[in-house]
Amino acid sequence: MTIEVHVPALPESVTDATILSWHKQPGDTVKRDENIVDLETDKVVLEVTATAEGVLEQALFNEGDTVEAGQLLATLTEGSTSTAATTSAPAASKPIETKAEPASNKDADVLTPAVRKLVKEHNLDPTQIKGTGKDGRILKSDVMSYLDSREQQEETDKDSQAISQSVANMTTSERPEQRVPMTRLRARIAERLTEAQQTAAILTTFNEVNLAAVNKMRADYRDNFENKHDVRLGYMSFFVKASIEALKRFTAVNASIDGNDIVYHGYYDIGVAVGSPRGLVVPVLRNADQMSFADIEKNIKQLGTKAVEGTLSYEELNGGTFTISNGGIYGSMLSTPILNPPQSAILGMHNIQQRPVVENGEIVIRPMMYLALSYDHRIIDGKEAVQFLVTIKECLEDPARLLLDI
Repeated sequence: MTIEVHVPALPESVTDATILSWHKQPGDTVKRDENIVDLETDKVVLEVTATAEGVLEQALFNEGDTVEAGQLLATLTEGSTSTAATTSAPAASKPIETKAEPASNKDADVLTPAVRKLVKEHNLDPTQIKGTGKDGRILKSDVMSYLDSREQQEETDKDSQAISQSVANMTTSERPEQRVPMTRLRARIAERLTEAQQTAAILTTFNEVNLAAVNKMRADYRDNFENKHDVRLGYMSFFVKASIEALKRFTAVNASIDGNDIVYHGYYDIGVAVGSPRGLVVPVLRNADQMSFADIEKNIKQLGTKAVEGTLSYEELNGGTFTISNGGIYGSMLSTPILNPPQSAILGMHNIQQRPVVENGEIVIRPMMYLALSYDHRIIDGKEAVQFLVTIKECLEDPARLLLDI
């Protein structure tokens, strides 16, 4: 029975997708729920899996092609063998001798019709194929393995040639350059950042925070926390908690603009900017105000792993009322983060540096971090933005406030 593989329903507001990579080629066996092809959208990579076990008969698009929801991608023949193989093998047939005289496999010239057809189609020399059947007989699986091995070797040779050519070009040219197409995700990032700068009145305010109290709490409870919750007690849970406290006090920072209306959100969905191999993504912690420190750390760890693996779902990336971006993990000392539309503000964390500060009239060394809050001046006044950032500073410098809700 032929099984049709279609482009799945795409996320809302996504009209098409790009064929990113085929994991199976015509003739390959596919198991149920095994990934056949990856589709890249503006935000996520969608895996298209098989609904039944079978053999991939036809792939209708090439990598890089654009497809729409519902389009036919490929066809499978249900079962463990392809139509070509099953229809060409008679119910009872005598082994057919070939003219080849193998040098190493005894009786390897006795091929089944299915094997003989593959050998003929691919113009193979049976003497080069190691048989694993009885008395060294060549099986269909032997031919497929040989083809896979040959294909891999050809790809390796191509890569080596390409690298050699690239090196040669760079050697002979004093101004080398390389042109590659922009990925859909990178194009979407560019579009959204340009949109933010063109539509919002972005302003940034700065402050610095002394993280000595946070460091002490982490040191005092690190082992107990990890043993109980099986997750590391990081900085991000403190910043999420502090941000939520500030958002509750200054509701405009948790709002967004929709046309001529201001939408005040009564919930706190915190986006956490994460770097991935495909670019910057912002998965969302839903109802973060209802999460414990452990819940926040576990969810951030899980979302970060998915970002690296490219398995984030559209739902995990959609929405968000406020975003936190930690450039400090890359060594950033200070920056002005750009808004994540339609949100009205974003908090930028930076590198922690041991710096001299004055406490009680004395110069002491403390772990200091610069904070940056970029905000949409259309709905957030400068006074609110400054007080918002001061609230985060106060919560972090006295973390007991987060636990006592004061």
